[in-house]
Amino acid sequence: MAEPVRVRRLSDQEGQQLLRITRRGTGSAIRLRRAIVVLASAGGNTVPAIARLVQADEDSVRQVIHRFNDRGMASLDPQWAGGRPRLISPDDEAFIITTATTRPEALGLPFTRWSLRKLADHLVHDRGARRVQVSRERLRLLLREHGLTFQRTKTWKESTDPDRDAKLARIEEVTSRFPDRVFAFDEFGPLAIRPHGGASWAPAGHPDRLPANYRKLHGVRQFHGCYSLGDDQLWGVVRQRKSAANTLTALKSIRAARPDGAPIYVILDNLSAHKGVKIRAWAARNRVELCFTPTYASWANPIEAQFGPLRTFVIAGSNHPNHPVLARKLHAHLRWRNANARHPDVLAAQRRERARIRSERQHRWGQTPHGRRPDQHRRRFWSEH
Repeated sequence: MAEPVRVRRLSDQEGQQLLRITRRGTGSAIRLRRAIVVLASAGGNTVPAIARLVQADEDSVRQVIHRFNDRGMASLDPQWAGGRPRLISPDDEAFIITTATTRPEALGLPFTRWSLRKLADHLVHDRGARRVQVSRERLRLLLREHGLTFQRTKTWKESTDPDRDAKLARIEEVTSRFPDRVFAFDEFGPLAIRPHGGASWAPAGHPDRLPANYRKLHGVRQFHGCYSLGDDQLWGVVRQRKSAANTLTALKSIRAARPDGAPIYVILDNLSAHKGVKIRAWAARNRVELCFTPTYASWANPIEAQFGPLRTFVIAGSNHPNHPVLARKLHAHLRWRNANARHPDVLAAQRRERARIRSERQHRWGQTPHGRRPDQHRRRFWSEH
């Protein structure tokens, strides 16, 4: 009669490890079950009793015991092998990713985007030389593994300015060489008297509420802002509309901020009210260089990020009764902002605004005369300003 199958005598270290695995009960379920089988066999239990304990076949229990006798603790870890052969080759994966990132219209299909179902059907029934059969779940996993996610389409205006690179290079040059003599000007608006949605701290399920009155009975206004890069100061005034006269007044206030007569540089966009004949003549007489951003590239104006805190802390969540009250709130915030220019909340709001502008515009910097790569200039420009 053959001797019953039993595990060999355990060492003290093996016994402690097996006991720790079975008591904790964490990790791989296969490893836990094999440890229980070995411990039970070491305690004198028969194979049929162990099979009933772990709800397994007797042959499987004997196999675990034999492997432990041969390999020791290493036999507890499952060795995955075999399985169904791969049906999708690396070339098929590359073809799937290429197809997924191609607009369906370019392949002669009558829709503008892929769904998982449409993409899987197209891969199976493609009339081309390659056909790939893949389930929707496997297709979703493949797309995720290659960093593809379902995102909303964004639009932007590509600058058609023939002097785009030269203008961007000039802006970068003056901001890096003469930061204490660089100013930025732009309008923020339109400012309308109506409830503006926002966010605030409130008890759960009881948010602050604003009246649903969206009748614009007070018209709109424009905030004409001036920003000094060297001093990190922002000031401005609320006007009824954009005009060349208001622009000239703002430029004169900028010139007054540097009364020493040294040349200054003002960055502003290509609005027609910014570059009239009178404005250019006044700028030439007063040593003011107007650095215009390229067409459809107002994101290059450093003042754009400064409008983010105004939108966050003055406009959002407000319901001002009239424009004079709104103007007082704006100027009160500007006084606080200039006294706390490096406040973490101000910097965070500027970063959010800068990220919003970048995501909307998808801007790319041009080459500069200093030989650095565009991304280096971009990092330096926004880190300094």
